[in-house]
Amino acid sequence: MSNSKKVAILIENLYEDQELWYPYYRLKEAGYEVKLIGPEKKTYYSKYQYPAEVDFAIDEVKADDFAGVVIPGGYAPDHLRRHSKIINFVRKIFEKGGLVAAICHAAWVLISAGVLNEKDATCFFSIKDDLINAGANYLDQEVVVDHHLVTSRMPKDLPAFLPAIVKVLDEL
Repeated sequence: MSNSKKVAILIENLYEDQELWYPYYRLKEAGYEVKLIGPEKKTYYSKYQYPAEVDFAIDEVKADDFAGVVIPGGYAPDHLRRHSKIINFVRKIFEKGGLVAAICHAAWVLISAGVLNEKDATCFFSIKDDLINAGANYLDQEVVVDHHLVTSRMPKDLPAFLPAIVKVLDEL
């Protein structure tokens, strides 16, 4: 299967392994061109020290070149949200109507990007107050789809998260 749409997966140190690699391979399997993007062009390490080499640093890409972005959880989102170029990238994809997908603690990136006001969304339960304070309508569900915004709570929700992501991408 071939698809001309490119999808970015954001990466930083201490990413949650399953939440990066499951989407990475599932989207490739669906025919999407998947690129790992980080603040710098280097190798990042997961919570369990699994290495991942980025394809591009954030300075090397434009939001207009991507149909969507997936943000894995773990502790990486706390690092990602410290980079204004990462936040702007996510915001631009959201504003153009591209897929924006976040799982677990990745809602922190969405909060920093200012894209959750009056949106239905979910996240890991420990940051639900952050989501609500950002103006979102928190729903405790395995996956929540609000137009082109797709959110999930934790790794066990990945089997619902990925079909929702693929459906949104296919409809773009």
